[in-house]
Amino acid sequence: MSVDIVLLGAPGVGKGTQAELLSEALGIPSVSTGELFRAAVSERTRLGQLAQSYIDRGELVPDGVTIAMVQERLQGADFAAGVIWDGFPRTAIQAEALDRLLEGMARRVRVAVYIVASEETLLNRLAGRWTCQRCGALYHRLFSPPQASGICDACGGNLHQRSDDTPETQRRRIRVYEKQTAPMLEHYRTQDLLVEIDGEQDVDAVQEALREAINRTDASIGERA
Repeated sequence: MSVDIVLLGAPGVGKGTQAELLSEALGIPSVSTGELFRAAVSERTRLGQLAQSYIDRGELVPDGVTIAMVQERLQGADFAAGVIWDGFPRTAIQAEALDRLLEGMARRVRVAVYIVASEETLLNRLAGRWTCQRCGALYHRLFSPPQASGICDACGGNLHQRSDDTPETQRRRIRVYEKQTAPMLEHYRTQDLLVEIDGEQDVDAVQEALREAINRTDASIGERA
């Protein structure tokens, strides 16, 4: 049985860090839509060029394009045993589409974990975030600093902070996320798949809670089999 896990939470809650740790522990890949976009744009695929056209205009990439990228990526051999979705889906439409795609592969979402933290905590974490200009890798000055200051561990690119990462801008992003994802959370709640985890804890404690949630889900599946 494949292990398909959805990680949800507002910007700054630590989904990326938790997805990487969980990926190492379970031996399955993690992927975010940002990574899908960057890979498709870099490879100049048809979908990548289409996504880039929206990004260049400062618009959100439509659900249809995002879902098509996910469908394409699911065909990869490295996804056969499962995947940890980092921040995807973001809308109820995307959640329903993911259900259909997995169902067509005789798979389904095992658990959807919503990591929750206060707005103050999210803003403090976002203030220390740095991004690689070359590959888009994320770092944090406190929680996941690079080995060499200002240099990406993965590709050697320069790290920078976005010029629009002001508290006011981040507050808007957090509220947009919360408003946008409310119907999607209900989608997983009605399927009895949603688990909420306290994101105020340290990284190790959140990871432990994540693994416990997955283990409980495995036990539940065994009881119903």
